[in-house]
Amino acid sequence: MDQTDLFEAERPRLVAIASRVLGDHAEAEDIVQQAWLRLHRTDTVIESLPAWLTTVTTRLCLDRLRVRTPEPVAEVEPADAAATAGDPADDVVRADSVSLALQVVLDRLSPRERVAFVLHDSFGFEFPTIAAVLDTTPTAARKLASRARAKVTQPRTEDRLANWQVVDAFMAAAKAGDFERLLRLLAPDATVGADDAAVLAGTPQRMVGREEVATFFNGSATAALPVFVGERPGTAWFHRGAAKVVFDFAVEDGLVRAITFRAAPEVLAQVVRRDGDGARDQT
Repeated sequence: MDQTDLFEAERPRLVAIASRVLGDHAEAEDIVQQAWLRLHRTDTVIESLPAWLTTVTTRLCLDRLRVRTPEPVAEVEPADAAATAGDPADDVVRADSVSLALQVVLDRLSPRERVAFVLHDSFGFEFPTIAAVLDTTPTAARKLASRARAKVTQPRTEDRLANWQVVDAFMAAAKAGDFERLLRLLAPDATVGADDAAVLAGTPQRMVGREEVATFFNGSATAALPVFVGERPGTAWFHRGAAKVVFDFAVEDGLVRAITFRAAPEVLAQVVRRDGDGARDQT
C-alpha cells in the first residue's frame, strides 16, 4: 500500500478520535484533512504511520480546543504526582457509558484534560502514549484523565439534560436507527404501555425491558413530532395536521423509564406542538 492508501485506511479511526475530542464531526473532518496535508509535506522518517497520525491529529485537536478555551496556566502541569499511585484509571467504564450530558461536561474540561480523558476512556490509549501526545509524563497524563473523569462522572446539576432534551434525543436516535444510543437513553427496566384507544389504533399493548423497547423503536417513529402533553414533553404521530397517537414519556434521572401510547380524545385535546422546551407558535 502506498502512503495515500495507508492514510485512507486510518481515516475513519482518526475522524472518530477527532469527533470525540472536538464534539463536531465536520470540524473533525477538517482536522484529519490537515493531518493528511502535514503527512504529505513531512520529510520525517515515520516508523509507525498510525501512531504518527494519531499524534498529529490529536495535537491539531488540542490546538483547536485552545483557541476555543484557553488553558489556565495552573492546569498545564498537574501537581501532586504521588497522589496518582492508587488511581484505578485502567478499571473505569468507557466514556460511552457515562451521562448523556457528556458533551456538556467535556466542554468545561481544560483542553489537556479533555484529550487525556477521551484518548484513554473512549479509545483505550495507554498513558505513555497520551503523555507523548501531550508532551508530559505518564503520571501527569494519568492525573489529567483522572481529574477529567471526576468531573464527568459527577456532573453539576446544570449539566444534566432536561426532560425535553432526553425525549428529543431518544426520538432522534429512534429515527436514525442508533440502537446503542437508544439503549443508553433507556432505564434497564424501561416499559412501554398503551391506553385502549392506542391499542385499537395499532400500537403495542406492553413491552418490558431496555432491549425490547430499543428494538421496537430502532429506525421507527420517523413521522413523530415534538409536543407537550399537558405540561410534559413528549412526541405524537400526526395525520392531516391532527395528533392521532401521543408518545407520553416518563423521564427520571436523565433516562426514559416509561413510554405510554395514548389516543384517548381527552389526552389528544391536551397536545400542543413544541419547539425544544417552548410551545410552538401556532400562527
